[in-house]
Amino acid sequence: MSAFETTRTNTGFSLLNPISSIVASIASWNDARVTRNALSKLSDRELDDIGLSRGDIEFIAARA
Repeated sequence: MSAFETTRTNTGFSLLNPISSIVASIASWNDARVTRNALSKLSDRELDDIGLSRGDIEFIAARA
């Protein structure tokens, strides 16, 4: 019969951290892209209604 050690922590290098960092970066980039595209499709009048101008789109997308 074999036993599994359940109290040991993994202190060595893990491939999960760099991979999850890459996935998070891609997800963040995609969120900004989707936001930028959605805001770019709005007319100047619609942007003005929500208190934005064309120059604000990149700033808002970067925060998304």
